Amino acid sequence: MGTWDFSGKCAVVTGAASGIGAALARNLAARGTHLALVDLDAVGLERTRQAIQQNVRVSLHHMDVRDREAVEALPGAVATQHCVPADMLVNNAGVALEGAFANVSEADFEWVLDINLHAPIRMTRAFLPTLKERPAAQIVNISSVFGLIGPPGQAAYSTAKFGLRGFTEALRHELEHSNVRVAQVHPGGINTEIARNSRLTSDLTQDEIDQRLERTQQFLVMPPDQAAEIIASRLERGRDRILIGNDARAIDMIQRLMPVKYWAFLRKKFGG
Repeated sequence: MGTWDFSGKCAVVTGAASGIGAALARNLAARGTHLALVDLDAVGLERTRQAIQQNVRVSLHHMDVRDREAVEALPGAVATQHCVPADMLVNNAGVALEGAFANVSEADFEWVLDINLHAPIRMTRAFLPTLKERPAAQIVNISSVFGLIGPPGQAAYSTAKFGLRGFTEALRHELEHSNVRVAQVHPGGINTEIARNSRLTSDLTQDEIDQRLERTQQFLVMPPDQAAEIIASRLERGRDRILIGNDARAIDMIQRLMPVKYWAFLRKKFGG
């Protein structure tokens, strides 16, 4: 559908209190985009707002993306506070859970699915009618490299991210001839707090937790601001599938070449 002009648009960004969400909010503001920022962390939302120096409208929406009623009411709240409906929806909010499937409780597994998969679907359902009425609109779903591969210990997270990838691709094909573009983003190792804040199964000892965190952190190297610039610049050029980082591009290629045995190769680098 060609290039995308951010200037003057209104974007809804979930998970905007920190990490990629906060960085993307700052980047879009610098491109002249008005922002509706969504997160459960009210303090973090205010911090993101204060970091935005540009003369754009910014509304804060302190809510849990699992709250069905809040999600259904959000398009109206955004339109009221910005005087126009949203032109862009960025489903970025996400959580992590690490541990072998046999040791993950059903409640924790559902918690990951509800935030990482069901919430983006509900947000899309809520905003799609108004997005279709805009001259040009866009939905951006932030998946992960774990939406390309399924490492051990990541059953819940990969289930959600693979699901989000499938939802995004199907939705893109359904809306191909409409005014709504649909893009998916697969970040590699971005230096955010998601790994440090992840839930862990209760069977892990503190030493095992420390070792896993140390191993994970060595791969989380790209600053969120750099990731945000890649996302925004590629959306601007009309890209619908965005891989962030050399690690994401390598993983994408390896799993294509070895769709069944890729982990035997990647284990040497990532462990597990």
